[in-house]
Amino acid sequence: MHVVRFAEAPGYDAPGHHDMKMVRLQGREAGPAETMWIGVSVIAPDGGTVLSASPQEKMYVVLEGEVHVSNGSEEVVLGRWDSCRIEPGEDRRLTNRSKTPASLLLVMPLSAEERPAQGR
Repeated sequence: MHVVRFAEAPGYDAPGHHDMKMVRLQGREAGPAETMWIGVSVIAPDGGTVLSASPQEKMYVVLEGEVHVSNGSEEVVLGRWDSCRIEPGEDRRLTNRSKTPASLLLVMPLSAEERPAQGR
C-alpha cells in the first residue's frame, strides 16, 4: 500500500496551463505506479489550459465547481461529479469561467518509457 496525504502531494507545472495549482496523488514523483498516474488540479477563475493535444488518453472528473471543456469544435460544461474522456491525440482546452475555483481529478496513463519492464 502506498499512501499520499493530500497536504503532502507533490506539486507540478505543465506547459500551457495558467492560473492552476496541480498536485500528483499517485504515480510519477508521488510514488510507484505501473500503468497510470492521478492528479488534482485547482483552476482559478479565468484559469485553464491552451487548446492542445497529447498522445495520452486523459480522464477528468470535476470534484467542485464548473469547467468548460472544448476540443476545438464542440464545448461542454461539466459540473460536480461529471466526467469527460479525451482520446489520445484529441485537442482539449479547460477553462473556469466562474467566479470561484474549480477542482478536477485527472487520470492519465504513464508513457511506455515510464512503465516498469514486464517479466522481470
